[in-house]
Amino acid sequence: MIAALGYALARLRVRRTRTVLTVLGITAAGAMLGAAVTVSYALGTGFERTADRADLPDIAATFAPTQRADVERVARSLPNVVDVSFRLDRAVIFIAAGGRTTERATAIGVQKGDRRGYAIVEGRDIEREGEAVIEAGLARAWNLSPGDEMFAEALNVRLGLRLQIVGVAVSPDGVAYPLASSPLFYVDYRDVAPLIAAVPGTVDTALIWLANPDRVDVTLSQARAAGVGVDRLRFGTRESLRLLIGQAAGLVIALLVAFSLISLVVAGTMLAASSAAEVQRRVQSIGLMRALGMSTGQVTAAAAVEGTLIAAPAGAVGIALGWFLVAGPTSHLLASLNQFGPGLALAPLLIGSFFALVLIVAGFSACPAWRAARRPAVETLRGGDMLGSARALPLPAGAAGLGVRLVAARPVRMLGGVIVLGLAAALILLVLSIASVLRSLDQRPQAFGTRYQLTLPAGEPALEAANATPGVAGAATRFEVLAADSFRLGEPFKIISFAGDHTQFEDPVLDRGRHLRNDDEAEVGLGLATALGLQLGGTLAAQLPSGAEIRFKVVGIVRAFQDQGRIAYVNPKRLLAADPSAQSTIVVRVAPGFTVGDVSDSFEKQGILAVDSGGIAGQSVQGFAARSSGFLDVVIALLRSIAIVSGVVCLYAVAQVLALTAHERRRSLAVVRSFGASRAQIALIFAGAAGTIGALALPMGVVVERFALGSMVASLAASYISLPLTAGLLEITITAASLALGAAVVALLLGRAATSRSVVVDLTEE
Repeated sequence: MIAALGYALARLRVRRTRTVLTVLGITAAGAMLGAAVTVSYALGTGFERTADRADLPDIAATFAPTQRADVERVARSLPNVVDVSFRLDRAVIFIAAGGRTTERATAIGVQKGDRRGYAIVEGRDIEREGEAVIEAGLARAWNLSPGDEMFAEALNVRLGLRLQIVGVAVSPDGVAYPLASSPLFYVDYRDVAPLIAAVPGTVDTALIWLANPDRVDVTLSQARAAGVGVDRLRFGTRESLRLLIGQAAGLVIALLVAFSLISLVVAGTMLAASSAAEVQRRVQSIGLMRALGMSTGQVTAAAAVEGTLIAAPAGAVGIALGWFLVAGPTSHLLASLNQFGPGLALAPLLIGSFFALVLIVAGFSACPAWRAARRPAVETLRGGDMLGSARALPLPAGAAGLGVRLVAARPVRMLGGVIVLGLAAALILLVLSIASVLRSLDQRPQAFGTRYQLTLPAGEPALEAANATPGVAGAATRFEVLAADSFRLGEPFKIISFAGDHTQFEDPVLDRGRHLRNDDEAEVGLGLATALGLQLGGTLAAQLPSGAEIRFKVVGIVRAFQDQGRIAYVNPKRLLAADPSAQSTIVVRVAPGFTVGDVSDSFEKQGILAVDSGGIAGQSVQGFAARSSGFLDVVIALLRSIAIVSGVVCLYAVAQVLALTAHERRRSLAVVRSFGASRAQIALIFAGAAGTIGALALPMGVVVERFALGSMVASLAASYISLPLTAGLLEITITAASLALGAAVVALLLGRAATSRSVVVDLTEE
């Protein structure tokens, strides 16, 4: 082992330039690994981490204002309940602070001794009347902090209240202001009751903590039975809240986490190719060591030690750099979702990633060395996989053609470079596609959460015209009815029906069960299932505006966005028989290759008014998009950071192959220089080699992004958006231009390095 260590140190001292190149590659891979681990862990665990710190309840019940004593007696009598807190909430409150005002604030009155369900992140909690705790989003947006004053007034009461801000809180039961239109602030119950002219002692929200959260369904059933007579009683669970909050930015989180996991694959591939290339570079040295009597184990150990010595510092710097690049944007993204960052909990994962990186490099260094050392010494002394100069190929002449021949003479190495560069290019294409989707969301919020883009006035003529219009992929009549639960008339929900398969136009992800097939079946949203306690096989009884009642068997529960998931999908036959006046529209899907504007113009020429569809999200998402510019800017900044790392990987992949080619062909290049070749012509040789790799890698990247990465990530976002995440001509052009620019930079640098040495030295060096 001492001999192996001495040999490895000697090689690092002698091959400094080559060592630096290897270090840069491992640093780039480490940066990609650090960024991927940071983003995926931070976003994937944000809700649960914040919910635990904020002591979020297992069940939240809302109801019409009722005396606390009456509700508390019922709540505490339930089995499995360990604690209950009560609140009095009121929206549409005018507040003014720091020179800013809004009329859409929500005041939440809390009582002394009750568990809060939020975490104080600055200052302290409420202790007396006249004090307020504000949500962190409001504090950031209005630049408020403990010690500032705010004024609150109920618009329908006109009773003003001056409050001292004593704390800032975070609760994951909603996204942060201004992503949410209504900022929250907490005050003492004795302040909010007169502010909204409430009857003293009344509350309208109960927070319930359970001894065994896994039994929440049983507790909900008992609570519904015990709550008979409580007006407008509704329940929400911690799990349904997690899904609802996830849907507020679920597209973003799904895309970023998937993107990060894919980055890990690219980093591993790059490390494998880099380590194999490094061993291939010194295959003759391995043959010499074997000829001098070193065993296969000693050669393998020397390669592993050398890889470890390089990977340890480079990997540490790379992982730290990747964390640094994405930590800020990720933290801002989590803050917009009212979630905490991972903090020190991320450290073990980053440390584990570091050791994994070092082991990967050591392993990928040792395995090729072991294979080379097992071959006869005479064979390894001749070199590696050189096939010649590829004379049989129809290649261009001149300096660029020579570069193509030089790189094609090492097909295995060239293939490794093409694979790494192709995967990195696929990642860049995916980034650009995601950015386009997010920009589309920012500029056209109707694209969010829908599979159709246009709506037309209902009627058979409009439907026939839609099906005959070029650019229309599909059209159907959509029916919508506002119904109420027959057993609990205070639980309104929407029944949606399509003349045909609804999944062609609205297709929320199935949480469990299956899609409806028969006229007596229904798919219900998770929010409705939670509110009514519906399970698969249960009965949905709907009271329609016509006075008729209609019942369906629940066969599926879907993660729908609209109306907080309080919807149901059914076939139209029984719905229209019970309520022939159901509201209807024609929905239109635009075919690929056509724009919404083109199809709208076609309808306008026919005298049909076509309107951009709000889709399943409707006005709620339009409001979201109107408030989300800063949020999307943060996301795009995060994507930009990851794209920079991917770009560095592209440069390294090209530089690794060309540097190794320059080393092996230094005598050939010296011969060319001896005949009068200039530095520009030598650089052109490298440009031809780099262009060959790039020309092969770009189509590979397009194919991988379109048929693998794009489709996989799009499937994760299927319930949020129907736009395909496939790179278009603009994204491909930008990526190609970036690859060309990077190849040119690498060619110039290598050309300068190759001509900086004496021709005589390169001609005589063995």
